[in-house]
Amino acid sequence: MDRAASSANPAPSADSAAAMPEAAPRAGYFRWVICALLLFGTTKNYMDRQVLGILKGTLQHDLGWNDIDFGNLVLAFQGFYAIGMVVVGRIIDRLGTRLGYALSMVFWSLASMGHALASSFTGFIVARSALGLGESGVFPASIKTVAEWFPKKERALATGIFNAGTNVGAIVTPFVVAFITSKWGWRWAFLITGASGFIWLVFWLLLYRRPEEHPRVSQAELDYIRSDPQPPAAKIAWARLIPHRQTWAFVVGKFMTDPIWWFYLFWIPDFLQRKHGLDLMKIRLPIVVIYVIADVGSVAGGWLSSWLIHRGRTVNVARKSALLVCALCVVPVVFAYNMQSLWGAVLLIGLAAAAHQGFSANLFTLTSDTFPAQAVGSVVGMGGMAGAIGGMLIATIVGHALQWTGSYMIPFLMAGSAYVLAVAAIQLLVPRLDPADIH
Repeated sequence: MDRAASSANPAPSADSAAAMPEAAPRAGYFRWVICALLLFGTTKNYMDRQVLGILKGTLQHDLGWNDIDFGNLVLAFQGFYAIGMVVVGRIIDRLGTRLGYALSMVFWSLASMGHALASSFTGFIVARSALGLGESGVFPASIKTVAEWFPKKERALATGIFNAGTNVGAIVTPFVVAFITSKWGWRWAFLITGASGFIWLVFWLLLYRRPEEHPRVSQAELDYIRSDPQPPAAKIAWARLIPHRQTWAFVVGKFMTDPIWWFYLFWIPDFLQRKHGLDLMKIRLPIVVIYVIADVGSVAGGWLSSWLIHRGRTVNVARKSALLVCALCVVPVVFAYNMQSLWGAVLLIGLAAAAHQGFSANLFTLTSDTFPAQAVGSVVGMGGMAGAIGGMLIATIVGHALQWTGSYMIPFLMAGSAYVLAVAAIQLLVPRLDPADIH
């Protein structure tokens, strides 16, 4: 039956409407294929950005960098990532998700490959800056896709699933980079991981369309996706987003918590090498354990708020309860810097990384809970810019703290306290998660 014919059917009765949650699984599943594409795209994104952290010791040895030099490379990436988040997020809202994400993937894949051509610190700064600019498109595009393809009750779970790609990338990268580097050298590690983006691009262009335009989406699944009230489509200027507390709740949350994830991503390999004496080959298993635990947290955090909504809790209670649980699970990481047991430190960091991912899944979902889909990319971009600015600050702090003290105490103390403070700030800004009144 075609969509026009099916839309002519009479409205369901009250009894059938009450049964709709049970019938929803029969509506179709193609939205989860789209979610899988987002998962693989995020995986590729984090592989590219983590290669530098895995090769930190090798590059410092071969190219003569110190900890402050490495911190400046991270700073360059995050500076352009910050610029890109607000600019690219806006571009994606204008071009649409399909084209915007594709262009972003091409740009950052070429930038990743460009590291292989760098022969000086300046060359790495240029390549790293270009990578940050290109990679800034992944989360605005992904969150916008989730807003287009999923009803509110599934968005946190879908976000948790694609966000798990950050951990999959972090799990895969140490093995891939160690193998390639041992066989052909570190330049090939950048070249091969970067080039893999063009494989993903083929599947994206073949499979992605908006739900209304997709031949693989049934009318039943489209109705399920559109089961929430749909605001009229219209262009929304930045100036109309800035005054809203909902915008600032997301921006502040990202500013306070994103830097901690940057710290885990870029500095934990060095922490394990420095504190526990692991080399490039031995570091792989601890990194895998950390990010496998983080993967569980990403999906579980998104599932928790979705489960609470299904149990009758409001979106406000469900999202904030999940955020608070995740924030409390991060606190024990303050003890990791002085933990003598390797696996004790790994488990504390893994728990904190899992809690971050669950926190992030729910924080991202706040944007689609409170803003229409056509504004989501812009709001995510604004928050991403704030998170990247925070990441620039922590890169400077960690680099200088290590150079001056040789200890990771200060970064871990910051990591353990950031999320509880973020939850408090979000609650103060938006006591209730009402939709932003944009006129």
